[in-house]
Amino acid sequence: MAYRVIQWATGAIGKTCLRQVIDHPDLELVGLLVYSDRKAGKDAGEIARRDPTGIIATQSPEDILALDADVVLYLPLNPADSLGEHDEMIKRLLRSGKNVITTVAHTYPWAHGEEYARGFEEACREGNATLFGTGINPGTITERVAMALTSVCTKIDRIRTTEIYDCSPIRSPGFIFDLMGVGRKPESFREVTGIQRVFRHIFGEVMGYVERALKMKFDEVRPDHEFGVADRDIELPVGRVEQGGVVNFRWRWHGMKDGKPFFTIEMLWIVDPTLEGWRYSDGWDIEITGAPGVRARIDLVEPKGLPDRSKAMQYAVAGPVIRAIPEVVAAPPGILVPPVFAPYTPRM
Repeated sequence: MAYRVIQWATGAIGKTCLRQVIDHPDLELVGLLVYSDRKAGKDAGEIARRDPTGIIATQSPEDILALDADVVLYLPLNPADSLGEHDEMIKRLLRSGKNVITTVAHTYPWAHGEEYARGFEEACREGNATLFGTGINPGTITERVAMALTSVCTKIDRIRTTEIYDCSPIRSPGFIFDLMGVGRKPESFREVTGIQRVFRHIFGEVMGYVERALKMKFDEVRPDHEFGVADRDIELPVGRVEQGGVVNFRWRWHGMKDGKPFFTIEMLWIVDPTLEGWRYSDGWDIEITGAPGVRARIDLVEPKGLPDRSKAMQYAVAGPVIRAIPEVVAAPPGILVPPVFAPYTPRM
């Protein structure tokens, strides 16, 4: 018997997941929500560059809520100004009896307070459903890999996880200029807006997960961001960035303990890799200072010989979503937070 799947949204990640659902012998696509007028009314197979499926894309959440399905893959673009709207939609899906797997945070909702998490727990109980937040980062790099690596340590002084992502080839003006804020003046990032709000929310949950896994409490979570400013006019695939505008971003948060950073997570999103001091290679670095110290490097390799346009990063986000389907369907009602086996902890 196949798992009945609804795909919510068909951006780069959503479309990659949609193809996996259509192609997999144990998954049955039963619904598809899209945001674009251009995609509405089309067969899912046409959107995914596959044969016709008989499933027609809709823009109506009510149509989706009325469907019978085992799981919804809820994968809209991380929103800058509508986190609350997505929270409410996820709760409605859960109350309707559908399990939800999402890449819009929800890896550890308790990081935002017991009341915030309780809203999702109550929706899960009402619908006898499970909520699971996942992806590559957040979802895998720190929670699954870095925390597992701590199990070889007898002492830890500091943990750092770093993502490096060259965004210059991205062809979405909305992503580059609206969400990232490329081209704005450095002083404009003093306010918490746009991508800062999204990152503070989702990586706040990573901080909460680390505290839970290591059985410790940070004294505070301290932001520590840096920006690279264009030293000339730059032409990107999506448009021009004038000299003096921000092109490179180091979003960084420290989990402080006894006046020092104990856990640091940082995102290096780069539009001009030629800028002095910003020459990095795409991937993830994990560094643990302790006994023993640990250094790990994770690189994604572009697949070869596949007909689809998906990139390695898109497959890497889609993989944890698709792999989780049987586990989430089988889980008891509530928020699913997979454990780490025997990680380092300061106290037993």
